Amino acid sequence: MERKEAIVSIRAQANQIAISVTAIHPLVPGLADSPTQTELLKALYELTKNVEVVKKHLLKLEKRDDSTVL
Repeated sequence: MERKEAIVSIRAQANQIAISVTAIHPLVPGLADSPTQTELLKALYELTKNVEVVKKHLLKLEKRDDSTVL
């Protein structure tokens, strides 16, 4: 698999993770347990943050110029 294909595949999977995490948020209040809700929201935030880190690094890699011409 070429780099560009890998980036596209990884980005697609990261976007799917982001969609799934976003879909969980409105379900959390249904638990009706404040301590559990708090911990879940913290965990969902961390997941979102880490997915964004992955996407950010992919973007940097795409924009990086690997040429040796100066």
